[in-house]
Amino acid sequence: MYIFNDHLIYSNVNLKSRSRCCLPVAIAGIIAFSACGGKNDKIARLPGSGNKEVIMQVEGYIVKARSLGANVEVPGTLVANQSTELHPEISGRIVQLNVSEGRQISQGMLIAKLFDADLQATLKKLHVQLQIANQNEQRSLQLIKIQGISQQDYDASLLNVNNIKADIEITQATIIKTEIRAPFNGKVGLKNISMGAFVTPATIVATIQQTDILKLDFSVPEKYIPQVKVGQPVQFTTEGNTKKYTAKIMATESGVTQETRSLSIRAIVQNKEAGLVPGIFAKVVLNFDPDPNAIVVPTQAIIPQARGKKVIVYQGGLAKFNDVTTGIRDSSMVQITSGLKAGDTIVTTGLLSVRPDTKIQMNKISSQ
Repeated sequence: MYIFNDHLIYSNVNLKSRSRCCLPVAIAGIIAFSACGGKNDKIARLPGSGNKEVIMQVEGYIVKARSLGANVEVPGTLVANQSTELHPEISGRIVQLNVSEGRQISQGMLIAKLFDADLQATLKKLHVQLQIANQNEQRSLQLIKIQGISQQDYDASLLNVNNIKADIEITQATIIKTEIRAPFNGKVGLKNISMGAFVTPATIVATIQQTDILKLDFSVPEKYIPQVKVGQPVQFTTEGNTKKYTAKIMATESGVTQETRSLSIRAIVQNKEAGLVPGIFAKVVLNFDPDPNAIVVPTQAIIPQARGKKVIVYQGGLAKFNDVTTGIRDSSMVQITSGLKAGDTIVTTGLLSVRPDTKIQMNKISSQ
C-alpha cells in the first residue's frame, strides 16, 4: 500500500514535471505560429491598393476660341394679318343672310341683316314731327321779329326741332346696327346661324380672316434677345412639308414673359402660298451672326448642378471644379460664356468618379 501510494505520488510528481517541461515549448510554438501567420498576412496585402495611392486615368480637351454661329430652332404659329368674329351689335331676328362660306369678300359687303321694320316706322314718324317742328320754328321767328312772342317761346320751338333731329340720328344709328358688314377684305369661314334665327350681341355669325398676308408668331429664350433685330430674315417649315419659307421680323413684344423667360416675336411671311393657312404649326430657324471668339467645349464635359453647372479643369495634376455659364449649343458642343478661358484643359471622361482636388492623369488629350 505504501509502495502503491508512493508510486502514485511518484507518478503525480512525474506528470507535473513533464507538464512544466512542455509548457515553454507550447508557448514558443504559439509565438512562432503567430509570427508566421502575421508574415503571411502582410504578404497577402502587398498586391492590394490599401497602402498604395491610385491615380485615375481620364481623357481631356484643350479649350480654344473659335467662330461659332447659332442656329436656333423654335416652334411658331402662322396667324392671319387680320382676324375677327362677326357679332351683331343688337338683338334681333335674321331676315337676310349673305354669308358666302369659304369665299373672299370685300370690305363693307353686307353679310347679315336683322329685322328693322319697327325702327323704319319710328324714323318716318320722326321725319313728320321734324317737318311740323320746322314750320313752328319759322312762325316763331317771324313773331319774335315783331315782338309777338318772347325770346323764351322762340327758344322752346327751336329746342324742339333740335331734339327731333337728335332722335332721328339715334334711330338711323340703330338701323345701321341691324346690318352686319365685312370690316375688311378677307375670307369668310363657316356660318354658325341660319335664316330666321334670333341673335344677340353674344352670337357669333361667322369669322373672317385676311389671309393674303400672313404673320408668323414665335418666341426665343432671353439669352438670344441681343441678337434679334427688326428686319432680320427667318426661315420656317410646316408639318408634313419640307419646303422652306421665308419671313421677316417686323416687331417684338415690349418685354420678356416672366413665366417662360422668352421674348415674343412677330414676322411677316414673304412668300405666301396656298399651302400656308392661319393656325398651322411652324418650325422656325433663326441664323444669328457668328461669334468669332466663342469658347466651346464638348457637351459631355458639363456637370449639371442643383444651382448652375460645373466643369473639371486639369491643373498641375489635380482636378479643379469650376463654375461655368453656358450659352448656345448644338448636337455636340456648348458655348461657355464665363468660367473658362482659351488654353484650359478640361476633363471629358470619368466625371462621376473624379473628386475635387484629387490627382488625375491625362490618358488622352484632344483639341478637336
